Amino acid sequence: MDHALSTFIGYRLFNVPITLFHVVAAGLIVASVIILLLTAGFVGLLRARKERREAVLVEAARQHDMDEKMAEIARQGAELTGRLRAMSEHLGSRQADLARLVSERLDNVSHRMGQNLEASSLTTGEHLTKLNERLAVIDAAQARLTGLTQEVVGLKDILANKQSRGAFGQGRMEAIIRDCLPPAAFEFQYTLSNRNRPDCIIRLPGDDRVMVVDAKFPLESFTALKDAASEEALKQAQARVRGDVGKHIKDIAEKYFVPGETQDIAVLFVPSESLYADLNEHFEDLVQKAHKARVIIVSPSLLMMAVQVMQAIVRDANVREQAHLIQDEVRLLVEDVSRLRARVAKLDAHFRQAQEDIGQITTSADKITKRGERIDLLDFSDHADAPKQSGLLAASFIKAAE
Repeated sequence: MDHALSTFIGYRLFNVPITLFHVVAAGLIVASVIILLLTAGFVGLLRARKERREAVLVEAARQHDMDEKMAEIARQGAELTGRLRAMSEHLGSRQADLARLVSERLDNVSHRMGQNLEASSLTTGEHLTKLNERLAVIDAAQARLTGLTQEVVGLKDILANKQSRGAFGQGRMEAIIRDCLPPAAFEFQYTLSNRNRPDCIIRLPGDDRVMVVDAKFPLESFTALKDAASEEALKQAQARVRGDVGKHIKDIAEKYFVPGETQDIAVLFVPSESLYADLNEHFEDLVQKAHKARVIIVSPSLLMMAVQVMQAIVRDANVREQAHLIQDEVRLLVEDVSRLRARVAKLDAHFRQAQEDIGQITTSADKITKRGERIDLLDFSDHADAPKQSGLLAASFIKAAE
């Protein structure tokens, strides 16, 4: 060992000789290092144990908190379960009430709906009945319209024929005059002294001359005028209208003006308002020509107006002719009124006399009533002026009462 130590001591480190001190110091250092390492390990172990203990305590505290929270959750869950149970029971009762209410409402609604449906069915039935009635009226109107269409077609055929068209105008003119004048004031197809026969003559009061009315208005030219499709055809139709109407006006002036027998004017009847309007609007020269020839062109409405004026003239003339008869009737009426007034005066006198008699009867009845009341009450103190018989009767009543 000594040899080893001496050998070791005799070693050099980096050319520095190693002594025993160096070895001891190194051992101390190594021991210190070992001690430090052991201390560090022990401290670390203590620290680890402390940390483990603290972790266990923290974990225990956490577990305790968790247990408390779980218990709280369980309690809240129990409370929630109770509340849910109570809520379910409440909801069950509410559901039953709701079901009952809904059932009642449904019954009411179904009842009302039934009533409304019944009322609607009745209303619908009534409406259908009215609709059927209206449809029947519409069917009847359609049937009449069909008949009217056929009549219009027939009227068109009539107007297409000259003789039929003349008869149509003659018929309208006769209907207007018959409706407005008395039979003695007109005559159809009257023959003049010159052998001409106008369609109608009208007799005016106070004048022996007759007024001539002609109803044979030329319509062929107006038909051509309406059917004109070009400017040239229109001009030709207008020229034809002027020619035909002008010739007819000239014929009336030549045939129907007889001095001392006919009036100074004649009437040309146009059987259509539209033709009269066209004539005045587009053929003013023909109207002026007719006026110069003393021929008055009239439509159905104007003829009716003129005839009504004539009717008023005839009525005034009849009134003037019958004025003496009217005066006699008025005189007789005044006499009847005078007799009626005298009889009313007599009746009034009778009424006054009857009223006086009724007043006297009422007075007597009042006296009898008062006397009966006094007799009933046995009150005779203020009747010294009563008749003796009444006094005797009262005395007898008093004695009977005593």
